Amino acid sequence: MRAVVQRVSRAGVAVAGGPARTISRGLVVLLGVTHADTAAEADWLARKAAALRIFPDDEGKMNRSVTELGGEALVVSQFTLHGDARKGARPSFLAAARPEQARPLYEHFVRALETVVGRPVVTGEFGADMLVEIHNDGPVTLLLDTAERS
Repeated sequence: MRAVVQRVSRAGVAVAGGPARTISRGLVVLLGVTHADTAAEADWLARKAAALRIFPDDEGKMNRSVTELGGEALVVSQFTLHGDARKGARPSFLAAARPEQARPLYEHFVRALETVVGRPVVTGEFGADMLVEIHNDGPVTLLLDTAERS
């Protein structure tokens, strides 16, 4: 499971021309699922993302998590995070899990993140074309990959 985690001042996602689902200060998590992923990886990743000390404390140092901040979270499924563009100009997405495997893990991750942050998480719509607006604060962007955890 792979996630791009961004600290944002605000963000939103619109699905099929509908109204934007928005958050204010918090995290945007772009989430990709691969074939080997399990609920255990989703749980670990949710805890890790929520615990990242990437928000400033009173002295301006990155020393607070989204949970400590009481911030919000937006999660968007993004199979392209497992794209392989090493050969040619057209990426291969063979490493991305099929929707029937990826959707339940995506939903599990969202529920796990809600539990950790203690509030509802805003989401896009799995498998849909979406317009995502991200106001990256800092900018602060981290790549988390369960295959690389220790």
